Amino acid sequence: MRTRLIALIAIPTIVAVILGALRVTTSISSAQQYQFISDSGKLVAQLGELARDLGMERDLAARYVAEGRREEDKLSSQQGIVDANVTRTLALAKTVEPSLSDLGRRTLDRIEVRLSQLPSLRETVTGSQLPPLPTVEKYSETVADMLQIYDELGQGSTDEQLTATAAALRSIARAEEEASKQRALLTIALVRGSFEEPEFNAFLDARSRRESERNTFNTVASARQRQDFNNTVASRKIGLAELYISRAVLLNNEGTSLRRLDSKTVNDTESWFDAISETVDRHHQVQKSLSEQVATRSADVASGDRQLAAINIGIVVALLILVLAITALMAGSLVRPLRRLRGDALKIAGHTLPDLVRQLRNTDVDPDQLRVPPIEINSRDEIGEVARAFDEVHREAVRLAGEESKLRSNVNAMFVNLSRRSQTLVERQITLIDGLEQGEQDEQRLGNLFKLDHLATRMRRNSENLLVLAGQEPPRRWSQPVKLVDVARASLSEVENYERVVLEVPEGVSIAGQAVNDIIHLLAELIENALSFSPRETRVPVSGSRIDGGGIMLSISDSGIGMTAEELAQANARLTDAPTVDVSVSRRMGLFVVARLAHRHGIRVQLRPHGSGGLTAMVLIPESLLGAQTAPAGTPAAGGPPRESFQTPQPAAASPWPASSFQLGPGHPSYPSYPSAEPVPQGGGSWASGPAFPAEAGGWMSADSSNDVWVTSRGPMTGDSGLPQRESSLPQRGALPDETRPWTRPEQPLPTRGGFNGFAESDSPRGSFNSFPETESAATGPMPAVKPASAGDEYLPIFASVESAWFDHNAAEANSTWGSAKADAGWSAAEAVREPVRDGATASGLPKRVPKANLVPGSADTVSAPKGVAPMPAVSPDRVRSRLSSFQQGFRAARDDISEGRTYGSGPRSDSRDEGA
Repeated sequence: MRTRLIALIAIPTIVAVILGALRVTTSISSAQQYQFISDSGKLVAQLGELARDLGMERDLAARYVAEGRREEDKLSSQQGIVDANVTRTLALAKTVEPSLSDLGRRTLDRIEVRLSQLPSLRETVTGSQLPPLPTVEKYSETVADMLQIYDELGQGSTDEQLTATAAALRSIARAEEEASKQRALLTIALVRGSFEEPEFNAFLDARSRRESERNTFNTVASARQRQDFNNTVASRKIGLAELYISRAVLLNNEGTSLRRLDSKTVNDTESWFDAISETVDRHHQVQKSLSEQVATRSADVASGDRQLAAINIGIVVALLILVLAITALMAGSLVRPLRRLRGDALKIAGHTLPDLVRQLRNTDVDPDQLRVPPIEINSRDEIGEVARAFDEVHREAVRLAGEESKLRSNVNAMFVNLSRRSQTLVERQITLIDGLEQGEQDEQRLGNLFKLDHLATRMRRNSENLLVLAGQEPPRRWSQPVKLVDVARASLSEVENYERVVLEVPEGVSIAGQAVNDIIHLLAELIENALSFSPRETRVPVSGSRIDGGGIMLSISDSGIGMTAEELAQANARLTDAPTVDVSVSRRMGLFVVARLAHRHGIRVQLRPHGSGGLTAMVLIPESLLGAQTAPAGTPAAGGPPRESFQTPQPAAASPWPASSFQLGPGHPSYPSYPSAEPVPQGGGSWASGPAFPAEAGGWMSADSSNDVWVTSRGPMTGDSGLPQRESSLPQRGALPDETRPWTRPEQPLPTRGGFNGFAESDSPRGSFNSFPETESAATGPMPAVKPASAGDEYLPIFASVESAWFDHNAAEANSTWGSAKADAGWSAAEAVREPVRDGATASGLPKRVPKANLVPGSADTVSAPKGVAPMPAVSPDRVRSRLSSFQQGFRAARDDISEGRTYGSGPRSDSRDEGA
């Protein structure tokens, strides 16, 4: 707009300036031209003087030659006058020469040459027998060149008066020259007494040209100039000269001698010479007058043109200033509203409208109550109309944002309702499955029930993910801190293949109650992702320790093939800024849920590659989310090798996990990750945001671990795998052996994916970096953990057998009566098998029980009890070979794709990851 406005005003202004400049240039050029004419007039006036004196020398030289070269005094005197005049003329010619045209300069050069030859001409006249007529002709050639300079006057002039005066001046100068030539020719004839034929013809030609020039003068001269001429040449001698000319022609035509030209005089030659000299002098006076008029007129015109040029310059400058002032005013009147309109539009687009949309999205403000401030442009021109139109657009955008907010609220409400319904059904399903597990005696069916229980638990977490999408807070929260190790164990109950997870988290650290449920959910998503993208025969370590900046750093590592730098940056960007709910969230739910949960509590989550391949998910729990908890000195977590213990101050004990109706332990798949507890009172205090990571060289993604903020300041805490113990409905009997069963490769094939993208898409077997995939459980279901001895809430037959003895006798009679009870033998047998029979241990350190090996004798049928460890089911060699071949083919295809620069798509591939699951 500004460019167009400038062009709209600048183009006419430039045109006006150019036209004014042309006018000024024309005036200056005209003034300069008239100055040249004035300078030429000075030269013409000087040449007129020289021509008159040189004509007098010519006439005296002709008389001198005709009289036999006897009296030379007058001629010598005139030659001195001519020489002085030549010097002045040549000096003036050098200064005026630039003002002449090319023709004038060439003529001036010829004049200088002829004037330089004048001394030789004089010697010829005085020292040779040159006749009178050639003498006249030699001098006349020089005078004729001088008269050509008169043609320079008036050239290029547009002033008619000056042009006419210059033409009159040329005519008078030539008439004067013809009169001077008549003087020389008639003087020669009077000295000899008659004309010779050539002389008479030259005399007649001079007479004719003189008459012609006088007629030209009368034609071009003004009335005043003609009057001045007539007044100047009106005298007795001029009339006598005209009479002599007429009589000489008459006498020559009659053949009579010219010696009696005037009967009243004795010397006709002297009388004629004096009379015609008067005519020449009077013509010269008129010539001088006209020269002065030319000089005056040219000077006046030049001065006028200079004044006109100055006036034009002033007009152009004033016009330019006026135009610039008007342009500035008009541009200001246009640009200021436009600038205000642009600024307000950018402010609305960049701040006001996003703030309103954010306010509508994050609060329950009624869109109808929001006031849209109008743009402060009150003009009624087109700019004002544009401002009003933009206000309408702004209001419409706010209205649409309000409708979008309502729609989003409705969608969130739909999510919540669907999730609540699904949760209710899933909880009922889990309750039913738990009931089936409590009464199931068959080992294979119990394992299948455990798998089904895990699937139901994952379905419950899916419903909880919908609640996170809808922005819902957990309905109930812990009121007391919970140990971090218990939080980690609870997260394991949410995933399959939890026996592959190795926990190494400090026991002396607890999590504030209001964040427990969300951290369990967050860790479950990350652990499930690591399990899904790690080979089935590998473990997934989950470790944690304090850092110098405050807080707890947890790391969850997988053994996948990792991600590209670009994919890793995109995943970390999504984790840093929780994305808006859109259609892509349905395919990348895990990443979104982790980002939302982390953003809710100020937790920092980042994916980083590690040296052995795969990725490590780093979770920084800020100090504000840590509660006080007592740390047993020197006691590592179970299941791991002893390491340096983590010491913390003695805090208050965490609240226990509430028991369900079936007395489930935290290792059970259906154990609630959000256990029922007293809700946190509203407004019970705000939680500060997590610690900011220090800005070091290399940043978060720095490969140098020596100065990385993630590196702990203390040794990693020792601990067990943390697998939660799960209560079994089967009676406990027998003793478990202490030996640990070595880790074996499961039958499931290695999960494939196109680079560990952090979180795989749910609809892609290969996965993407934005969602947590759901995989089937391992071929062998999770084994139930041994129930703690303190639980003791089952109604066993041995308890029934001794119940009467406990309650039918008082303490005084107890000893005698108790000794004869039938159950004493069974109790003694139970004391003998206090150490349970173990069938080895899992890779994470959990003991494997032998079914029915620890029953108290007599309480159940022990005939069918197993005598040793149950054998592992046989695996077909063809099945193992097929899976290894598929893994090798997939690995080679992935390596070829990476080497050739191809990227993996998000869709499923032909080789299903669920084969054999």
